[in-house]
Amino acid sequence: MEPAQGRRVRQTEAAAKGDTVGALDRGLGLLRCFTEQAPLLGYAEFERLTGIPRPTVVRLVATLVGQGMLRPAPSGGGFMLGAGVVALARVFLVGLDVRAVARPLMQALANECQGTIYLAIREGLELVLIEACRAHSVLLAPRLDVGSRVPLTHSALGRAYLLACDDVQRAQLLDSLALARGDDWSRQGRDLSTALEAGRRQGYCLSIGEFHRDINSIAMPLRDAHGDVMAINFGGAAYDFPAERLERDIAPRLRDLIQQVAGEIGGTFEARPALTQEALV
Repeated sequence: MEPAQGRRVRQTEAAAKGDTVGALDRGLGLLRCFTEQAPLLGYAEFERLTGIPRPTVVRLVATLVGQGMLRPAPSGGGFMLGAGVVALARVFLVGLDVRAVARPLMQALANECQGTIYLAIREGLELVLIEACRAHSVLLAPRLDVGSRVPLTHSALGRAYLLACDDVQRAQLLDSLALARGDDWSRQGRDLSTALEAGRRQGYCLSIGEFHRDINSIAMPLRDAHGDVMAINFGGAAYDFPAERLERDIAPRLRDLIQQVAGEIGGTFEARPALTQEALV
């Protein structure tokens, strides 16, 4: 579960823009508290994760239940996401043409190389998977699927995303990450800086057992026709996909896949984004 401090960072960023509706922002903050590890939450958890006072939490929850965004848990004692969230998610995913273009290409590469491929976009300080394809014979893979979240700092997807951001956006995200990670940022920041510098030279980012101990992965960024950044990765069991194989065999195939997707959606693929050293970390 994302630390409460990290959630408050996102709320602070939104409030700093000065053009948000406070009640709506707080209501959405409650919805963002749910994760795969925490599908059921009560008033106490909402209060702890968001810092919103209990009386306000109670009113917000009642409103969200009335709108179908939350529903009482069948067993009582908490709330779960409601069907209204699913309906909105379905509309969102249908509108992403990139998924329709990328899915068959991703599945073909997953089958050919016997691994797992994800397509992700950013939400807050994490990436959200919007497509997932895996070979049927894959035995070892992180338990991720559409809607799962991965970190910006130590996943190949997150690093590839940061690599493709413009200098201003990257600096803002790194500042927010430093605030959210606190004392852990000293080490994480150094590791991230090293990974981004390698990514700038190579045109791809690696995560070698860093996001999941037994999984290695490689990722590259992609921009859609609107200039929005997303990332695609390939990963698999570390014993099947050591770094050398990812770089030698998978990188060229993944690059071809992303170039084809970019061409069909009117997007762009920058193998080696132009970055200044100061723009990294």
